[in-house]
Amino acid sequence: MADTVGTGGKVVEGEAGRGGRVLEGLRAYRLIAGMWIRSTLAYRLSFVMTALGGIVVTGLDFVAILLMFSRVDVLGGYTLPEIAFLYGLAALSFGFADLAIGSTGRLGQRVRDGTLDTLLVRPAPVLAQVAADRFALRRVGRITQAVLVLGYALAAMDVEWTPLKVLLLPVMLASGAGIFCAVFVAGAAFQFVTQDASEAQAAFTYGGQTLLQYPPTVFGKDLVRGVTFVMPLAFVNWVPAAYVLGRPYPLGLPEWAAFTPPLVAVACCALAGLAWRAGLRSYRSTGS
Repeated sequence: MADTVGTGGKVVEGEAGRGGRVLEGLRAYRLIAGMWIRSTLAYRLSFVMTALGGIVVTGLDFVAILLMFSRVDVLGGYTLPEIAFLYGLAALSFGFADLAIGSTGRLGQRVRDGTLDTLLVRPAPVLAQVAADRFALRRVGRITQAVLVLGYALAAMDVEWTPLKVLLLPVMLASGAGIFCAVFVAGAAFQFVTQDASEAQAAFTYGGQTLLQYPPTVFGKDLVRGVTFVMPLAFVNWVPAAYVLGRPYPLGLPEWAAFTPPLVAVACCALAGLAWRAGLRSYRSTGS
């Protein structure tokens, strides 16, 4: 078994290989998340009402866009269906990541009150436990709303679809979810140091998703450079969507950049993993 335990803040890994640790983490995640799902579904009416409320609340973001287009025909050179396409891609990618590991945003609270120690002594990877803790099935409301907007965009857009463009859609969603997952994990790792950085993490996760709902042409070049080369959120939708929509690429990137989101997602996840390990190794409990 790939055990990960902590004693006095020191992390000792089991002798199993990396593949075994990943499998053990997935198993632990499945068991913990399944427990919370069963707990949620024990009160089905409450779950349905909460999920519907989530659809309404998240839908207000798109309502704001609709209000803008009641006054203008295009925004930053993009039509309403094209912006709905950007919105749907960003919201759906983020929704998957938020459902899967959104609970990592509460890591700072565990660090402050010392309850993270209980996870360190369990025979399961800490990240899997943190990600699955209080698994919020109600977040499917955000995913449902994003699917509705993306469905509208695909039906309303005037795009000449090719097999490559069709294939790029699921690749964009999977890669975008991976990039957002990396941001969640990196933000959680930062909370090992600050102990109270949930708001800062939200600025890059929820704030990043909101940013990507609008075309890059409405933002300054410095901001676009930042979300392309520093924190590559642009590869969630801006860059690959430019190929699908036949739009100019942000910052004049080459056309082949539209097919790099999987590589960007892998690189982001690898860096986030290193940040997590560094943060976990630096953990010294509360001292109480």
